[in-house]
Amino acid sequence: MRLGVLDIGSNTGHLLVVDAHRGAAPLPAFSFKRPLRLAEHLDEDGNVTEQGTTALTGFVAAALEVAEDKGCEEMLGFATSAVRDATNSEAVLDRVRAEAKVDIEVLPGEDEARLTFLAVRRWFGWSSGRLMVFDIGGGSLEIAAGSDEAPDVAQSLPLGAGRLTRDWLAEDPPGERVVKDLRRHVRAEIARNAGAVLRFGGADHAVATSKTFRSLARVCGAAPYSDGPLVRRVLPAGVLRDRLPELVAMTDAERRALPGVSPERSHQLLAGALVADAVMDIFGLSELEICPWALREGIILGRLDAITTAG
Repeated sequence: MRLGVLDIGSNTGHLLVVDAHRGAAPLPAFSFKRPLRLAEHLDEDGNVTEQGTTALTGFVAAALEVAEDKGCEEMLGFATSAVRDATNSEAVLDRVRAEAKVDIEVLPGEDEARLTFLAVRRWFGWSSGRLMVFDIGGGSLEIAAGSDEAPDVAQSLPLGAGRLTRDWLAEDPPGERVVKDLRRHVRAEIARNAGAVLRFGGADHAVATSKTFRSLARVCGAAPYSDGPLVRRVLPAGVLRDRLPELVAMTDAERRALPGVSPERSHQLLAGALVADAVMDIFGLSELEICPWALREGIILGRLDAITTAG
């Protein structure tokens, strides 16, 4: 069947059209995306602004037209941290429903972590043993770990690269004191929740997903994404730690010139690097392997599983 997966993330709106059936890898057929930066379009009361809501509604309407043009039988629409945490999330989604004629499901953070974990498990298989999976989004950091297809523990922490950039890194480049304070904040939040993950045991295979981790891996020497998804890519803890002072000192324009860093996300790279560095240090990981599958693929796989069960 041909599915349209509409992902309203904290940074980007992304429609992925896939041909999918049970027992096979989802085959991407078309991609349509637009930067939204919803994590940065929040007012002081936590509401998505009028500008953010208008951008979201316009993107969803355009995505629906694309999905219809590409022959999608079904549209799976979901929103993550920025909409989930917004004070006016219900009003925003009501407007999307009224104007764009699409229902968007708000994913709880733990479900986001679980579905991402499912995608990683299916990509790497059972030979990976106990998996530990990390995903830095725009609004949140998802952590999941386990030995089965469903994780033993799934967490969502308010440590997304967009959120941290908005709240902490207004200056370009940021001041040394601010960076130190942010580093302390990130590490305290991760450490406060790490015990719930580690009490089940360590990782046989530590994995990262998301654009932020992919960009950091590329900056630290991984192969370009144009080489294809089957090339093994890792983010080494030591290399990232050595590059952090350089990233701190860079302006946004300088970060934008780095390999693998998109202009839409360059300003978030430092916050993402601080989170990635903290994750590998606190969980005792020497590297993270980058998985090309993430939440969207988890949504597709979960939907196919549900169809098979119902049948």
